[in-house]
Amino acid sequence: MVNFSGDGCYMMHGQELATAVQHKAGVIFIVVNNGSYGTIRMHQERRFPGRVSATDLQNPDFVKLAEAYGAAGYRVTQTSEFAPALKAALVNTLAGQPALIEIVLDVEALTPRQTLSQIRAAAQKS
Repeated sequence: MVNFSGDGCYMMHGQELATAVQHKAGVIFIVVNNGSYGTIRMHQERRFPGRVSATDLQNPDFVKLAEAYGAAGYRVTQTSEFAPALKAALVNTLAGQPALIEIVLDVEALTPRQTLSQIRAAAQKS
């Protein structure tokens, strides 16, 4: 089983990792960390370009948090690091240990197709 969420979303239910550890559930939590409530920020930039409010996050170290709960934790900062992290996480889950993979992205990488700056620029033209 895989749980895929952004950092803001994960912070709303992250304590479920403790439940997964307690019950030895083979779950992989993938947290895409851009330090922002990305969807809210996108809507703010589309409607009110440059007028951002309350979307920046001060996140914990997600790898250390996972380890504190008793899960395995892996950090990915480059695409080439993802496959080895996923493979290691799968090994952990087969042994009944949940794992968390944190994918660190710049806030600019808001969607696969558009950067935050592109969204803002398009809104300013409208």
